[in-house]
Amino acid sequence: MGDTQRFVYWIRRLSEIAMIGWLAMMLAVDLAIAVGIGGPQFLVPVCGVVGTAAVILRRRYRVQGFAVLLALSFCTSLLISALQYPGVPGTAETGALLLLTIGVLRHVTPIRRAALLTVVAMVVLMAEGSGRDAGNSGLAFSFILFFGWAMATAVGAYLRFQQERRTEAVHSVRRAERLELARELHDLVAHHITGIVVQAQAAKTVAELKPEAVVPALDAIANAGADALTSMRRLVSVLRAEDEATRTPGTSLADLRVLTERFAANGPNVAFEIGQGISDGTLPPEVMTTLHRVLQESLTNVRRHAPGTGWVEADLRLHTGGVRLRVRNYGSAHDPRISRLGGGFGLVGMAERVEALGGRLLAGPTPEGAWEVVAEFPLSGWRGRPAGPGG
Repeated sequence: MGDTQRFVYWIRRLSEIAMIGWLAMMLAVDLAIAVGIGGPQFLVPVCGVVGTAAVILRRRYRVQGFAVLLALSFCTSLLISALQYPGVPGTAETGALLLLTIGVLRHVTPIRRAALLTVVAMVVLMAEGSGRDAGNSGLAFSFILFFGWAMATAVGAYLRFQQERRTEAVHSVRRAERLELARELHDLVAHHITGIVVQAQAAKTVAELKPEAVVPALDAIANAGADALTSMRRLVSVLRAEDEATRTPGTSLADLRVLTERFAANGPNVAFEIGQGISDGTLPPEVMTTLHRVLQESLTNVRRHAPGTGWVEADLRLHTGGVRLRVRNYGSAHDPRISRLGGGFGLVGMAERVEALGGRLLAGPTPEGAWEVVAEFPLSGWRGRPAGPGG
């Protein structure tokens, strides 16, 4: 786990502990008030305990815990009101209701279900304020609780809006990526079919003069057809599932070098190294185009998010079972949290392509302080191509 991930992890843990501690202190206040008032007021700390438990277990039982707390709180308010016994709203109970209201509005789907639970929470809070009327303070309690509910609703709705907007942005990126893949599929099929037609015409031409040359030509046609079908299956699988990339199925290693040279001409220096055993015939065309896409997006992100980069290191090497592209930038002020603030959708498109070919994409800081993007592709499934350094 990188330093940033570890920092975020501990911030979340500490905020969770602080929230539970806050509810526990309010629960102690409720208990002290119940001892002073007596009677059915002792049910209020019970509601606080249930509310605290519902907050702790909200990720697993969000709706169930919220519903139990709403029912218990409403029944307690009705009982205190029916007995005409003086009481006050519970602080831990109210705090838990407001926290759970925020979570319900943010996470529960569909939205009408979340809205219905939020309205029920308002009714329960109003019953809590008016039903536990100590010293004719019900109106003041109701106003305070309504204000708290309105604030919780506003926070939950804002978080829901931000989440929906980011989800829609991710879907838009994926749709655009699939449209690009559809274009590449067209070009890829045209590339393979053209080769098959040329080889078939050549076999027909030499059939009469050199019959022995027909068999190798037929083998080449069969191999080209198998390669075309394999490439089509991989790209179509992405289209079925849910900065401009190259559309040329004949992308070569020279294109990767040209890409790095053009980037270095207007930005930091790029050291690009291709390992032994890798050539234009080593990698399938769809892997080569995806490598071009990942390298292009990685360099674009360096220029966009880390303008102070001193230099960039990129290498393409064989490793056990496949091929790996790694891009690192050094001497920059790149903040990986930028992607969490609304950017980072380029990583979604890259991951979509890489995972479609059976690979994986990793991005994050390194112990040396660099920012690294690694794309790995398995090669063992491709017939007649090396599977590793010794392949």
